[in-house]
Amino acid sequence: MSDLQRIAIIGAGHVGATAAYALMLRALVPEIVLLDDNAALAEAEAADLSDANALARPARVWAGGYDDAASAQIAVITAGAPTQGNQSRLSVAARSAEIVTHCVRSLIDAGFSGILVVAANPVDLMAQIALQVSGLAPSRVIGTGTLLDSARMRQALAARLEVSSSSIEGFVLSEHGDSEVSAQSTVRIGGLPLAGFEDPPRALDFAALAIDVRDAGYRIVTGKGYTSFGIATAIVRICEAIVRDERRVLPVSAQLTGELGINGLFMSLPCIVGAQGIERILPIELPTEEHRAFVASADALRAAMAGL
Repeated sequence: MSDLQRIAIIGAGHVGATAAYALMLRALVPEIVLLDDNAALAEAEAADLSDANALARPARVWAGGYDDAASAQIAVITAGAPTQGNQSRLSVAARSAEIVTHCVRSLIDAGFSGILVVAANPVDLMAQIALQVSGLAPSRVIGTGTLLDSARMRQALAARLEVSSSSIEGFVLSEHGDSEVSAQSTVRIGGLPLAGFEDPPRALDFAALAIDVRDAGYRIVTGKGYTSFGIATAIVRICEAIVRDERRVLPVSAQLTGELGINGLFMSLPCIVGAQGIERILPIELPTEEHRAFVASADALRAAMAGL
C-alpha cells in the first residue's frame, strides 16, 4: 500500500465524480483513481477532472482498475443502487448488496489492505456487508453514516436560532435513513444545551426540525434526481481525517460492540477517526426516549440485514 498518496473511488456516478472533484480541489492526495464497470464513464469523468486540474493544484486523476486501487490508502465505495423520489434507502438494499459485494471482493482479490469508506446506500447495511466480504478489521471499514445528517441538523438549528452553524455541536445518530435519531440531548450552542440557549425557552419545535432533517435527502432527490454535493463533501471530510491523522470526532457508521446495548451492527455514533480508521467509538449516553429510538433503529437495521 502506498503511503498517504492515493485514493480510489469505486463508482464514477454523480457521487463518485463529485467526491473526486472535491478531493482534487482540496489537494488532499496527489493521486485519485476512478473505477466503474462502465469504463467509458470512468474515462470521461477522469478526463473532465484532469481538464479542471490543469487550473487547480497538481494531481494525477485517471480511470483505472482494481490493481490501481489495491495500492490506495483509502478506497471509497459509492457504487450502489440509486433511489427514486421518496423511495427509502432500505428498499434498494438487495441490489446494492450485490454491487458492493462485487466491488469489495474485486478490491480485496487485487490485494487491497487500506481503509474502506462506504457511501453506497443503505450505508449501514452496505458497510456491514463490506466488512464481511473484505475480512478487514472492523476499524478499517467506515460508513459515511449520519455525518451529513448531523451537518444538516446544525444548519437547520443555525437558521432558526440565528447563530453560526460552526458554533453548534450536535449529532444525528443510529441509521442513516428513516429511523435516524436527531439527538437533542447532544446539542450544545456555546456550551449551553438547547433549552438553555433558546429565547424564549422551548420556542423551537425540535421534533419538526428532526423530520425536516430526515427528509432533506428525499426533497433533493425529488427535485434533481440524486444527491451529490453534500454526501461527496462528507466523504472528503472522512478522508481528510484519515490522511491527516486528525483523530477528529465524527458521527460515522462503525460496527458497534456493546455501545448502547447493540452488538455487531453498523450504526452511527460519535467516533474518533484517524490514520487507522475508527480509533474509538465514544461511550455516549442518551436519555430514555432517545435510547429507545436508537434501539428501535437497530431493530429495523437487523431485520433488513436478515432479509438480505
